[in-house]
Amino acid sequence: MPVAVITDSTACLPEQLTAQWGITVVQLQIQANGQIDDESRFDRAELVKTLRAGKSVATAPPDPGAFFWSFQDAVSAGADAIVSFHISRRLSATADAAREAARQVRVPVHVVDSATTGMSLGFAVLSAARAAAAGAGPQRIMEIARRRCLASKEFFYVDTLEYLRRGGRIGTATALLGNAFSIKPILTVQDGEIAPLAKVRGSQRALDKLLDLAVQHAGEQEVDIAVSGVTPSAREMTLVQQLRNRIPTLNDIMLTHIGTALTAHVGPGTLGITVAPVQ
Repeated sequence: MPVAVITDSTACLPEQLTAQWGITVVQLQIQANGQIDDESRFDRAELVKTLRAGKSVATAPPDPGAFFWSFQDAVSAGADAIVSFHISRRLSATADAAREAARQVRVPVHVVDSATTGMSLGFAVLSAARAAAAGAGPQRIMEIARRRCLASKEFFYVDTLEYLRRGGRIGTATALLGNAFSIKPILTVQDGEIAPLAKVRGSQRALDKLLDLAVQHAGEQEVDIAVSGVTPSAREMTLVQQLRNRIPTLNDIMLTHIGTALTAHVGPGTLGITVAPVQ
């Protein structure tokens, strides 16, 4: 395609979709158990064990060199422009690394801060890739992706507040209080940052609230939805069925994995729903 579409691994896109639409995914880095590598190279189950054991897990944006070679590969494949969509700068310096690499590439590279993450970013990137395949230029592709990012919403159920405390998102006293009273927060991405949306006592009530929020955001719009978990469980399939039953305007629904880099910050018990109005 004349315009190549590139993103990062926090978009949580299934591999079959990135392959189908020719999307290049640059991996964030994880440091755990004495190893530093692309997040895709970490065994998901082992990383969950590491987190649950209370061991240190850190994340970092991709090296600018990883972006440079991804951009160069796109140019070698015939791209005369590149659009590169990334996790919010308030959550990661990934877009900065992409911009640093872009200065060394001979074709125009447009780096976009999505101001979000997860499948809100993923659905926007899919829309961008479809537009690129249809022959749209860089400005039109960016407009389509930005519009979808703004319309989409992330809803995360967090099983425990401990991982948020480790990452400095909440204080120790709040974490202890929440765990003591079984308070389960529902989070979203607001103004480019992870923000609390609701606090519910008990896991089942929290999952019910998660579902209600997703249905409310969908309203009467035609929507695509992603249900995301860290490791497969019956909860995801239950949510998929409930969403199908309650949203008559559902266009498409998919199951995805929450990336391991995101898991390091929100915890292995996290469950998310992304609602993306069809543009």
